[in-house]
Amino acid sequence: MALYHFHVTQIQRSAGQSAIASAAYRAGEKLYSEYYGETSDYSKKKGMIRSEILLPANAPQEYADRQTLWNALEQVERNKDAQLAYSFDIALQNEFSLEENIALARQFVSEQLVSQGMIADFAIHMPDKEIQNPHFHILCPIRPLKENGKWGYKQHRVYHLDESGNRILDENGKATFDAVPTTDWGSPERLESWREAWAALCNAKFAEKGLDCRIDHRSYERQGIDLIPTVHEGPAVRQMEAKGIPTDKGDLNRWIRSTNAAIRSLRKKIATLLDWLKEVKQELSKPQQPNLGQLLGDYIVMRNAGAWSQKAKLGNLKQFVEAYNYIMENRLFTVEALEERVADLNGQVSRLKSEMDASDKRRKEMKDLLQQAENYARLKPIFDEMNSIRWKGQREKYRQEHERDLRQFYMARRKLKDAFTPDGKLPISAWRKEMETLAREHEAAYARYKPLRDDLTKLLQVRHHVNVSLERRNIEDPVLHRDKYER
Repeated sequence: MALYHFHVTQIQRSAGQSAIASAAYRAGEKLYSEYYGETSDYSKKKGMIRSEILLPANAPQEYADRQTLWNALEQVERNKDAQLAYSFDIALQNEFSLEENIALARQFVSEQLVSQGMIADFAIHMPDKEIQNPHFHILCPIRPLKENGKWGYKQHRVYHLDESGNRILDENGKATFDAVPTTDWGSPERLESWREAWAALCNAKFAEKGLDCRIDHRSYERQGIDLIPTVHEGPAVRQMEAKGIPTDKGDLNRWIRSTNAAIRSLRKKIATLLDWLKEVKQELSKPQQPNLGQLLGDYIVMRNAGAWSQKAKLGNLKQFVEAYNYIMENRLFTVEALEERVADLNGQVSRLKSEMDASDKRRKEMKDLLQQAENYARLKPIFDEMNSIRWKGQREKYRQEHERDLRQFYMARRKLKDAFTPDGKLPISAWRKEMETLAREHEAAYARYKPLRDDLTKLLQVRHHVNVSLERRNIEDPVLHRDKYER
């Protein structure tokens, strides 16, 4: 069965990873790291088929040697948290021969990576013979090469400029900027193009061999398939499952397959229900005074007529059931009863919202007063110390040294001017007590407000559905008179 798996991650020092160790593991070699002063030996690793380094035209030829290449990269990357390389993990196809898979992998690396100036160290793996799982790995340095073969920069600065073209400075006097990548290799668009290109290569090979199977780089959701994708198991999990040892991933995939089967069954039931709804619509098409249930039924049929997927139809049906149950529970059978209930709830919600807004405003005022009182008490000694200095020069020097604190003090004194009691104190305890009272009142008001708001939201949604149905009836049957309701 054709399989699509295309995963790209980064080799990062911040994750405790090494470019040399990663390259040694993927190529099944023994490599020495000059950066860490240690050897990574994977020369006994099984399942290695082929490894190769492909270089762009501007790369030094010595980089064709794996140890030289990755030691050169490790040396140029000085940051302890450096991002070192892109790591590709791509599934090959069991429908192709080993030679065909190798040729496809090499073609992809050459056309999609090396042609863009990337160095590509790739290795073909076939870990076991009992369960076929051919795949290949690619390591590509994130840092690009310059035309002269020297390592370039991964990012460059784009400074923020004002209207006059001058650099904008931050509070520390340093120019602000954005760090912009020098390549698009790490962009979502580039990853998407790689994934699409690999699917196209495999599908062209399927067609060439006269096979009906195809792979798609898009997710089920993007393909419009209302199924849950299985997770990638990997060779270790497959080996355990083949020996009868259950695994978490295996159990999850079995559950996903069972759920997908249930979804397919549910689709058939939905189709039957939709057919029934069409019959109901035909019966209701005769001139008669519509009730809310009928209008909601009209709305769901109309919505499903324009739906592109079963998933959308299922969502519409769920919305209809919720709305219908709601009007039945609240005994709302006519358009007039719906409008009266909307008007009543809207008035209650508006009043409670006004109360909470006023409470929030007062709490913000109290919070600001308490903050200013704290600033006043903390900074007044500085103000008093300045006024105690007799010599003008020394006093001016002290003022300049404490200018920021003094500005805060003056602002606090200004805002608190009318708050001082006759004995020169601030009613801080009273403010805090008022804050607590306001918080309790707000919580109580919100407890009343939320269910009313939720009810109003549901009612407004029902009213929207009803209005759409009423307008549609007026268009389809102008003889029937229907009142217009403001949305």
